[in-house]
Amino acid sequence: MFYGAVVWDPWLIVAQIVCLQCMYYSTLGFFLSILVGTRVSRLSLVYFFDYVTVTTSTVTGWCVCASFLLSSAAGAVYMLYLVERAKKCLDFSVTLYIIHLFICIVYGGWPSSIAWWIVNGTGIALMALLGEYLCIRRELQEIPIPRYRSNV
Repeated sequence: MFYGAVVWDPWLIVAQIVCLQCMYYSTLGFFLSILVGTRVSRLSLVYFFDYVTVTTSTVTGWCVCASFLLSSAAGAVYMLYLVERAKKCLDFSVTLYIIHLFICIVYGGWPSSIAWWIVNGTGIALMALLGEYLCIRRELQEIPIPRYRSNV
């Protein structure tokens, strides 16, 4: 697809958001199972969606924070392949975190922990900036043009 042609396809945008959200939560589950699953007896959705678990007062809380930040970095890589445009990375990362906020509100109430807001704000910034950086690097790559014409 040429980047000059602007095509507004709402189904593509929704599919990209759903795919990015699913990949983000899959990666978060992977990192939570590695970092937190070894420290607790039972891993549950509380670690995904309850703001109480995102804390800096325990080692497990730090592992939860690290899992969220590592998932944000992985989300930036996912945006490189799903979104492919640097100017859309901020939109998609903020949308992902707004959806995450709504799920957290439904699951455990309004997040009143300052650590939760700092971790998720840092996650938005990390995902958006790293995603933009990776997409810009890809956009600025030279297009290979063969010097010689093949005999057809």
